[in-house]
Amino acid sequence: MGNCFSDVKGGQQAVGGGAQLVVGGAGGDGSAAAGTGHNDAVDYFFRAKGEVALFTPIELSLSASKLCDRDYISKSDPMAVVYMKRRDGKLEELGRTEVIMNNLDPTWIQKIHVTYQFEIVQTLVFRVYDVDTEYHMIPVKMLKLENQDFLGEASCVVSEIVTKRDWSLTLNLRSRDGHSSRNLGTLTVRAEETVASRNAVEITFRCSDIDPFLRISRAVETGGSIPICKTEVVNNNLNPTWKPLCLTMQQFVSKETPLVIECFDFNSSGNHLLIGKSQKSVAELENLYQSRAGAKITAPSSGFRHHEKVLRSELFVERFVEKQLYSFLDYISSGFELSFMVAVDFTASNGNPRSHDSLHYIDPLGRLNAYQQAIMEVGEVIQFYDSDRRFPAWGFGGRAHNGSVSHCFNLNGSLAEVEGVEGIMAAYTSALHNVTLAGPTLFGQVVNKAADIAGHSLSCHQAKYYILLIITDGVVSDLQETINSVVRASDLPLSILIVGVGGADFKSMEVLDADNGRRLESSTGRIATRDIVQFVPMREVHGGQISVVQALLEELPSQFLSYVRSRDMKPLNVL
Repeated sequence: MGNCFSDVKGGQQAVGGGAQLVVGGAGGDGSAAAGTGHNDAVDYFFRAKGEVALFTPIELSLSASKLCDRDYISKSDPMAVVYMKRRDGKLEELGRTEVIMNNLDPTWIQKIHVTYQFEIVQTLVFRVYDVDTEYHMIPVKMLKLENQDFLGEASCVVSEIVTKRDWSLTLNLRSRDGHSSRNLGTLTVRAEETVASRNAVEITFRCSDIDPFLRISRAVETGGSIPICKTEVVNNNLNPTWKPLCLTMQQFVSKETPLVIECFDFNSSGNHLLIGKSQKSVAELENLYQSRAGAKITAPSSGFRHHEKVLRSELFVERFVEKQLYSFLDYISSGFELSFMVAVDFTASNGNPRSHDSLHYIDPLGRLNAYQQAIMEVGEVIQFYDSDRRFPAWGFGGRAHNGSVSHCFNLNGSLAEVEGVEGIMAAYTSALHNVTLAGPTLFGQVVNKAADIAGHSLSCHQAKYYILLIITDGVVSDLQETINSVVRASDLPLSILIVGVGGADFKSMEVLDADNGRRLESSTGRIATRDIVQFVPMREVHGGQISVVQALLEELPSQFLSYVRSRDMKPLNVL
């Protein structure tokens, strides 16, 4: 599901998460934190193979109370990490909350998605960390947990939560040795069933005579409220207009459900001051927009005041739009096609193909080299989504018989396309006998070639989306040129999946995969329209840290949806 916040901590986004337009809904955009989460592209892949179990997607909301204070000057900056215990006893990370600054009683907004299976005992492990100040600007999914202070852990079985009347369970945090102590505080887990709905509203708020940020929560029948999103902070403006917030029906449940809109004065210490609040349903917010009226904001009551004080400030709805958020599968099942292109690294950094330690060595006994493994494992997934199973297959960084180095040549000689994974394997093996490994490693021409194909398809109004798969040993020579090409391609129906083989340092690849929340910027200052690159190191797949299916499809649905929604494209069967 999409979220109303960024996972970037630090500065004024550290109010528990800065604002971000929701892109989820209708079965989800497939995006998830490191680890897992319900992804309808992955689900569709397994269901088509008959490997589906009955399940109920749920999301967990977390809060804690009376946490330990590990900081000397200020309070702890807590973050929670959730794991599922596998059958072999190992822990699989499901996701992480945002970091909340200087707070021993945090209520996190980031939800953790879990697929509840009735017939399986699913043990959850929750660990809470104090994130050190020096890591405040690093996205949470990139934080190394061993560098953070451990505050406590708790565990339970999913069924313990969902069998509670209010689907809420409070657990005592314990130390690493399993000793339970109230001195470490408590963790409360609240579960809700994920409701698939395409309905959403996009709301732009404005405020008068106040300089806050807004936090929106949904009131629940059992009492209290669950935070669902918040705005960014607008500096030095007593009449701020915030960026649009998009609320899915899963978040607000119905137009009549009360929403609590709280106004906070931002404080860089994390001790944000609650200025006032207003309670309105989505229906009432729509009426405010239509009437152009403002909603009164009341100050929080205190022990000295029995009546709520109405502030001079008012909350206005500048824009209110109802929309339908279609899912990845809505588009694919309606006839949108995914078309794949493959490019293989033929640079000398891979080692002499005749040498046993070369990444390109062809074993006469049939054992696959690193590239063949990647082609086979990746190919099983990508050909499933390609309707005609015909792939443009290229190489780059190789020297042909005429002595020239090409940075985008056909693996199959005169033929640009090959058929199926078998065709890629055959063309790859043939090219190793006809092309000499050279260099340097330049991605730019391959990206531009893929962009040309995607651009031509767009000009012909074809319902196609392209995925360029680049398999490389990770030594990039033209990083800025590649960034320029990616930025130019970010307007096109194209995603780029880079699979790293071997043990090289892949930091340059991580720059292209804009998972730090910052979009790529070209040498001319142009910012990428959207994130279109995903990087997957095969050594992590082979190390069992992530499944190849999950790794390859983790970001594809969200990248696809960001494209079609930016152009207001609907599924082909929707008039």
